[in-house]
Amino acid sequence: MKIVVAIDSLKGSLTSIQAGEAIEKGIKKVDLEAEVVIKPLADGGEGTVDALVDGMGGNMEFIKVMGPARKSVLAKYGIIRPTKSDMEETSTAIMEMSQAAGITQVTDKERNPLYTTTYGVGQMIVDAIHKGCRRFIMGIGGSATNDGGVGMLQALGYDFLDKDGNQIKHGAIGLKDLVQIKDDKAIPELKDCEFHIACDVTNPLCGEQGCSVIFGPQKGATEQMIKDMDHWLADYAKIAKESFTKADADKPGTGAAGGLGFAFLTFTNATLKSGVDLILHETKLEEEIKDADIVITGEGCLDAQTAMGKVPIGVAKLAKKYGKLVLGFSGAVTKGATACNEAGIDAYFPIVRSAVSLEDAMKKKNAQENLIDTVEQVFRLIKVLGK
Repeated sequence: MKIVVAIDSLKGSLTSIQAGEAIEKGIKKVDLEAEVVIKPLADGGEGTVDALVDGMGGNMEFIKVMGPARKSVLAKYGIIRPTKSDMEETSTAIMEMSQAAGITQVTDKERNPLYTTTYGVGQMIVDAIHKGCRRFIMGIGGSATNDGGVGMLQALGYDFLDKDGNQIKHGAIGLKDLVQIKDDKAIPELKDCEFHIACDVTNPLCGEQGCSVIFGPQKGATEQMIKDMDHWLADYAKIAKESFTKADADKPGTGAAGGLGFAFLTFTNATLKSGVDLILHETKLEEEIKDADIVITGEGCLDAQTAMGKVPIGVAKLAKKYGKLVLGFSGAVTKGATACNEAGIDAYFPIVRSAVSLEDAMKKKNAQENLIDTVEQVFRLIKVLGK
């Protein structure tokens, strides 16, 4: 019997891989001969780097970069090196922009999109390029910025110049002085790089659904700031269009991360994809599911929102493409979780074994034991039914 395990993290308790290993132990208590394949799972947001680096045998890199408030921060990203059989492939960098420009990195006092910058994101990319990476998986959620990705591009060597030929200031405030964009000093390796952006935001760069109007308030923008930034970003898009033919401020996703989506699509070889779809593709999950007998997925809490396209449902849909039995395990479930059955999870099981406090249930040791024990009992039933 082959079982493929692709479970999201049980946040606050177990990582994706730790949960997968606990499930394997539960299965092996019933069937020592079972082939269990564990695949890391994430949605492109927080935790993606940890999940993929851990699950795909990568290395974690640490670098000091300029944070969103222009103070030094320690950012981490992962590098997945090609295997010996894939030596023609390049190394892949796994990054979360929030490591260098995240909203959690600014204090309430510093929360001001006029001055927050994505410069550190560009520094991360440059570091990875110097370490041999030409392929990038980028999660761009949780930004503190609204600079249209200009800070990142400046770090990559692009010139964003004012009327006197000087670099514009960091942050959205600099965009009001922008008159020219030049790429002759962009790092040459950039043309050989490809960026796969995990993005579930479809907002355009400007307008009523643009990044300034929709996301500006949570980043500290006042009504006047929103109007100003929207106007400056529109001008930025026009200037970009003069020399960079890919510039399209109306394209879905260009408003992601304060316009970082626009920067990637306009100035780099980039594609924007659903975070779930991108991660499932990168982990080559479909290849393992094809000949599996059972597929296991889940997350910390299965509820109605899970069924609306979260990671476990992405796994379930892939499994149902091949007619596989799909089981779900989670720390808790709600009444709305029945929608998960309709979305492809054949049966799901909460793992809490007795009446305990949430704090105790989420302790790593308890969560591991509960998951192992629950999986064991489910597979005991499968063994009996299979006789």
